[in-house]
Amino acid sequence: MSTSGGIGNALREGKKIGCAAVQVFTASPRQWKSKAVTGEMVADLDRARQETGITAVVSHDSYLVNLCAPTEEIRFKSYESLKEELLRCSLLGIPYVVSHMGSAKDQTEEEALRTTGEATRRLLGETPDNVTLLMETTAGQGSSLNYRFEHLATLLELCQGHRRLGVCLDTCHVFAAGYDIRTEEGYELTMIGFDAMVGLDRLKAIHANDSMRPFASKLDRHEHIGKGEIGETAFRCLVNDPRFDDTPILLETNDGETMHAVNLATLRSFRA
Repeated sequence: MSTSGGIGNALREGKKIGCAAVQVFTASPRQWKSKAVTGEMVADLDRARQETGITAVVSHDSYLVNLCAPTEEIRFKSYESLKEELLRCSLLGIPYVVSHMGSAKDQTEEEALRTTGEATRRLLGETPDNVTLLMETTAGQGSSLNYRFEHLATLLELCQGHRRLGVCLDTCHVFAAGYDIRTEEGYELTMIGFDAMVGLDRLKAIHANDSMRPFASKLDRHEHIGKGEIGETAFRCLVNDPRFDDTPILLETNDGETMHAVNLATLRSFRA
């Protein structure tokens, strides 16, 4: 939801269309600099929680962050940006920060994962205990990390299973990366594979997005629910999966101002 008028307004606007969970940007996703959190911002968000009853709030970090960037300057900026985001969310009482983490660029995936893991371990050691960092599954576009569940498992291992490191699974991304969730069997096999490799207890948020592009295309192009290459079945499975009754399921579909309400209603209609 847009934070125009303040983060509290994102919850208020979300409530109007029936949201039970909301994702926000606490700062511009396309700039390194951000405004400091004020007492007024904290108070307004607290009031919005009380007014709306929405307590499941998730933040997404800057799109610029790349913890394994090939240049020291960008690695430093990425580290500081993500650290500041975790600190902002701690002050605001937002428990989860979703991050794409890194892109290998001119490195091998093994080198990039090692660099990302080292930075993440240090980052978690320098930030408050009340915020969990969620590694987002990616489509594998370009040289992005975390398009395979093995990548997530490696980063968890490099961070010694840190309790404040979790995962945000994006349905469009995993489908584009080669996990076929179009059928009930495919959906369940994907979840079984995730559980075996990472652990479903690490899955703290879900992005529900259909895909414009075909299976295993490695292209990150979101489509409205049931209108893309994934189709309805995966989303019916998702919203009726008791394992995720308490997990925020978030829309990142296009044309949010007009279509979020439509996509949300579609997801709700799938509930048995």
